[in-house]
Amino acid sequence: MDSVLSEDPVALKILIAGGFGVGKTTLVGSISEIKPLRTEEVLSDRGIGVDDLDGVEAKNTTTVAMDFGRITIRDGLVVYLFGTPGQERFWFMWDELSHGALGAVVIADTRRLTDCFPSLDYFEQRGTPFVVAVNCFDGAASHSVEDVRVALDLDDDVPIMLCDVRRRASAKEVMITLVEHSLRTLTSAN
Repeated sequence: MDSVLSEDPVALKILIAGGFGVGKTTLVGSISEIKPLRTEEVLSDRGIGVDDLDGVEAKNTTTVAMDFGRITIRDGLVVYLFGTPGQERFWFMWDELSHGALGAVVIADTRRLTDCFPSLDYFEQRGTPFVVAVNCFDGAASHSVEDVRVALDLDDDVPIMLCDVRRRASAKEVMITLVEHSLRTLTSAN
């Protein structure tokens, strides 16, 4: 009797990080094949003086734990997306969320570029491969990838790309770039 060997399923974990209001929840929602799990709560008076709404004055909710989505690449290969909370008071979640991650997407907003520094520092210190996705917001000044690279003081091997996290095709390109970069980084490390 012939036995049929089945491959063990492979699950990849990707983090979506960046500052408050940069588009993490939107990216997970635009690319997930399932309705994303969101832990959004309405901004409250407790955030006054803590949450910087400059540039995102219309924002009225925030992620308090994580966002979760899924992408099935093919049978036996699934990508799980974990959107991290952007505010410092929720950063304690990052260590748990980042455990076992293939890599991370750091979303940057050129109107508030310094907001992505904590994310960049976090992944650099842990040796986690990451890409930077510059979210091209309506009304934001346009900057070249090289200008962003200089402003963020990133090495040439860190991919930076312009994107619109609202668009599935744009989010897909970011994910493909991250997976390719992570595989190159992990292969060269071995």
